[in-house]
Amino acid sequence: MRRIIGIFSAVVLLAMALSCQPRDRYVTITGYAQGGTYAVKVNMNGVKVRPEEIRDSVDAILVDIDNSLSGYNKNSLLSRLNAGEKVVPDSLFKDIYAKSYDIYTETDGVVDVASAPLFDLWGFGFTSDSLPSAEAVEETLGRCGMSRLGSDVEYVLENLSELRPKLNYNAVAQGYSCDVVARYLYSLGVKDMLVDIGEIFCDGKNPAGQSWSVGIDSPKDGNDELGADIQGIFRAPSGPHGIVTSGNYRKFYVRDGKKYAHTIDPRTGYPVAHSLLSATIVAPDAMTADAYATYCMVVGLEESKKFIESRPELEGCLIYDEDGAFRTWCSPGFVLTSMQ
Repeated sequence: MRRIIGIFSAVVLLAMALSCQPRDRYVTITGYAQGGTYAVKVNMNGVKVRPEEIRDSVDAILVDIDNSLSGYNKNSLLSRLNAGEKVVPDSLFKDIYAKSYDIYTETDGVVDVASAPLFDLWGFGFTSDSLPSAEAVEETLGRCGMSRLGSDVEYVLENLSELRPKLNYNAVAQGYSCDVVARYLYSLGVKDMLVDIGEIFCDGKNPAGQSWSVGIDSPKDGNDELGADIQGIFRAPSGPHGIVTSGNYRKFYVRDGKKYAHTIDPRTGYPVAHSLLSATIVAPDAMTADAYATYCMVVGLEESKKFIESRPELEGCLIYDEDGAFRTWCSPGFVLTSMQ
């Protein structure tokens, strides 16, 4: 989960690579989006549009998502809604709201995109406040929750003054962005792809004719550069999958010797404090993986194990602290190749 912020003019690299099959032609398109870089790798075999057209379309999709769902773009639909302005939701906003409500219901309120004021209060949202009083937490908690808003986004907008919604899609937006880009690639006839926008969606084979491999970052405090310190390598199973890691090692602060991490339990209003350091979830799509990785980071190690094991469509890797040392738990289908 990384925040959505303004999208800059894309700097694009187009690189061709031949796989073991001569007719395959892989293209890598990169650019700047959502506070970092993105990379889209596709096999152009059977695709009739030029790589430059794919690049322009992906850039346009990411701009549309930024203008709709970003809490850091002050002119986005989300920012204007949070400021109390009447807005007309676009298809992206309606879609992610409906899916977020389903996730909220399914997780019993653990993943709640209507808990934005809590993240602001603790300094992990769109403001810089921190270390609130118990009274402030209790008051803010009363203004949060998708249970207040309901499943119908049109109803929420029509009753804006009474409901005073304030949303933060950071827990699901990057995964959702991957899924939207992947849908576009499927519409072109792409079968082999990897979409990396901070989170990952992949399908098919890589240029070597194997399933895609993904590095899992070591959850060391301050490990801010993706891929700089890898805990291990995971090779994705066949078929479409989202692969998302959530952790408490990049966004946190320390006050009076105590660490306050950005994962906040929307049921209590407080940052979590447990041994789970990171959760990597493999799901049929990237938004689901994004949401469930957040779920695991809220509920902790033991509940996460039970959750992953109860869902045959999921695989997962949990890295946790045990007496100052990293320990790893993986579901049966999640094989992590050690880098040690």
